[in-house]
Amino acid sequence: MLSFTGRGSTHNCNGTTRRDFLQVGTLGAIGLSLPHLMAAQAQGKVKDGHDNNSCIMIFNLGAPSQVDLFDMKPEAPAEIRGPFKPIKTVADGVEISEILPEHAKIADKFSLVRSAHHTGAAVHDSGWQMLQTGRQFTGGVESPHAGAVVSYLKGRKSDLPPFVVLPEKMGRGGGNLPNGQAGGFLGKRYDPFALNADPSKPNFKVPDLLPPQEIGEVRLNRRRRLRDIVDETVSTFEATENANLMNENFEAAFRLMSSPQARKAFDLSEEPDSVRDRYGRNRFGQCCLLARRLVENGVRFVTVNAFLTVFDEVTWDIHGSKPFTSIEGMKNVVCPMYDQAYSALISDLSERGMLDDTMVCNLAEFGRTPRVNPAGGRDHWPQCFTVYFAGGGVQGGQVVGASDPVGGVPADRPVEPADIVATIFHSLGLDLDTTLPGPAGRPFPIVDFGAEAIHELF
Repeated sequence: MLSFTGRGSTHNCNGTTRRDFLQVGTLGAIGLSLPHLMAAQAQGKVKDGHDNNSCIMIFNLGAPSQVDLFDMKPEAPAEIRGPFKPIKTVADGVEISEILPEHAKIADKFSLVRSAHHTGAAVHDSGWQMLQTGRQFTGGVESPHAGAVVSYLKGRKSDLPPFVVLPEKMGRGGGNLPNGQAGGFLGKRYDPFALNADPSKPNFKVPDLLPPQEIGEVRLNRRRRLRDIVDETVSTFEATENANLMNENFEAAFRLMSSPQARKAFDLSEEPDSVRDRYGRNRFGQCCLLARRLVENGVRFVTVNAFLTVFDEVTWDIHGSKPFTSIEGMKNVVCPMYDQAYSALISDLSERGMLDDTMVCNLAEFGRTPRVNPAGGRDHWPQCFTVYFAGGGVQGGQVVGASDPVGGVPADRPVEPADIVATIFHSLGLDLDTTLPGPAGRPFPIVDFGAEAIHELF
């Protein structure tokens, strides 16, 4: 908690000291517990009719195996094709793995891109950056997450933050690199609001929507007025950039904490048990449900991290030996949870009439090696992998691109991370020629020159 202490103590008529007020500093950046900042007013180029569009990015930390799930090779040798069989889906001519049966039932609502690839290092954090920002971390320049760009260009449209990460930001990936889930060169005010709580827990509450225990609900409004007291003791600090950042952060945090709409949006007890069960009573399932509620209440961009790290938990990182996951672990633990939650989210959005305005993109940092390794797993493989999209103008039931006979490299319509991010921006109505205020004040395009949306999807 950020805590300024000055000489003496100042009281007001309700008995609150300046120290009490400054300890409301559970609210924001620079040590405050509301970890991130909200966007300023919308700027830049946004196409007409797209203001209500939003995006839910499901990021599959660890990287699913394309050959075992979305781009199966049943005619390949056993060490390539793996243990699973393809099954037909409701989309004509589209097959996926037998361990994703719920995906098969809604395959007419999403489209696969089987030719994604990148030239970055085969380490998790490098791929995390590239798929979420469209760029590699080079020359000390950290590019902003796609959600941060949306925050900067479009601003908030309700009391809720424009950009939220569930359940929390990614942990370490082994490469000691930025993970791409930040405002980057746009600044910390465009970082996401991170939930930092597990919505599947019975006692789930959002920490940053609750006032500190020593300050009651009725007294919260009075804290806003007490900021004037700070001026006389920290006037020098007030003139700094950090002070301006804190002031904006306080206003955004206050707005969030005092908003009935925000509290209601995060309150999963508003959902019938049948709906919560439909998504799955686990962290990922309840995060997907919460993502739907947040979009419904005006959040423009939600990133759901399927896992928080690739270490010490069962994830898509199927190297086959401990501390990583085996192919059996993927089949028995990861896929049932993921399959249930994703299919529930897409069906729910469709039934509520929200899917046309909400893109759901499923991304990962890379794919897995076509050949099964000696431990019975698959290793990192950025040379070819599958991503997929639903809603937000995407026509479902399609396959874009193709891989070679073993799923090792793109054989048709290669797609790079910048194209994937451009596709998200296109769905949200952003002009791809828009520039951002980049490092050293130079204009920085929202996607690199030559990057294009995957227009076949729309």
